[in-house]
Amino acid sequence: MQNIKLTRYIIISLILGIIVGILFPAFAVKLSPLAMMFLNMVKMIIAPLLFATLVIGIAGHGDIKSLGKIGIKTIVYFEVVTIAALIIGLGVGHFTQPGAGVDISATNVSSSYMDAVTAMGHTSHSSLRELIIDIFPSSVVKSMAEGNLLQIVVFSLFFALAICAVGQKAKPMMDLLNSLSEIMFKFTEYVMWFAPVGVFSAIASTIGSSGIGILKNYVKIVFSLYFALIVFLIFIIIFVCKIVKIPIKGLIKVLKDPALLAFSTASSEAALPKAMEQMERFGVPKNIVGFVMPTGYTFNLDGSTLYLSMAVLFATQLVGIDLSLQHQLIIMFALMFTSKGVAGVPRAALVVLAGTLSSLNYPLIGVAILLGIDQILDMGRTTVNLVGNCIATIFIAKWENEFDYDKMKSYLEAKDC
Repeated sequence: MQNIKLTRYIIISLILGIIVGILFPAFAVKLSPLAMMFLNMVKMIIAPLLFATLVIGIAGHGDIKSLGKIGIKTIVYFEVVTIAALIIGLGVGHFTQPGAGVDISATNVSSSYMDAVTAMGHTSHSSLRELIIDIFPSSVVKSMAEGNLLQIVVFSLFFALAICAVGQKAKPMMDLLNSLSEIMFKFTEYVMWFAPVGVFSAIASTIGSSGIGILKNYVKIVFSLYFALIVFLIFIIIFVCKIVKIPIKGLIKVLKDPALLAFSTASSEAALPKAMEQMERFGVPKNIVGFVMPTGYTFNLDGSTLYLSMAVLFATQLVGIDLSLQHQLIIMFALMFTSKGVAGVPRAALVVLAGTLSSLNYPLIGVAILLGIDQILDMGRTTVNLVGNCIATIFIAKWENEFDYDKMKSYLEAKDC
């Protein structure tokens, strides 16, 4: 109910922001500091949240060796699918140009937006080689202070592996991190209650300075994202059905109910129990469902990853930055890591987007603009996150030669009756 109320307030704030921006442009431009205050609040969440959730996600499985072949196969599959999602997101983003067509520059946007190029960020990397070298932190305290997400991810990975190696002695640390994670989830909830103020001021000041033309970019980004998500789903469903040799219609029938639940609630947690039940009935062994689905919500957020690649393009196109192929590869590499670990967090993609843009030294105005329609975008990406993880369980079960075709046939026949 709280999420529904917040969504309602955000929509009202969006409409009021548009009205104020059109009717009182001079006043609206002066509201931009309120938007920046909200963005700064979002940025302060990132480091502790990412650290706690990633370490728990990796170390929570216990002894890394015990995961064996299935763990390696699962991670390999997740990363291949993540790359496909990134490529589709960037491809559609280039084709539709969702952020192009509005002149948002330093001349017509208040300096506070352009000064937000980074309170967290550092110098932009000019090559993939520099980025790879820079992901290994000399000081994690410095990394967290600067909001360098990639360095935090690398530190979290080694920290989690060390916890697994120490074993039972590390339990107090895991308890502490679990508490930190819960606290940060609640902290994020509190910060998001300021979202209506951020949305109102961001939209009002943007329209006041750039004109009503910015609204067409909303339509373009929504259309672009849903088109890209559909392309991705068609690709992944056909790909897996061909390899596993299962009927496409049958898979769609099984996925329909959890997918509709995820879409209508924009909540992975609401649909997860139903999805796990459906996958077991469809012929995936319980142990594979129990491992792959939770792991997927740390490492396989296909919808969120695709959205982030397109959102970065939207944010850079909006301010007239033309990204070279090299910089797009850098962004893809960065998003492969920074999109991990915050699946259960409200507005997780918004938090990761702000951190990614800051750490790559790009303006944050796109984050403020996207916030107003984030609920609509979240419904699509949450659904794809869920479906992607369901399909992953089927693929891994086939790879392990444990998929039960007889059980699948019986279940599909029962659904047809």
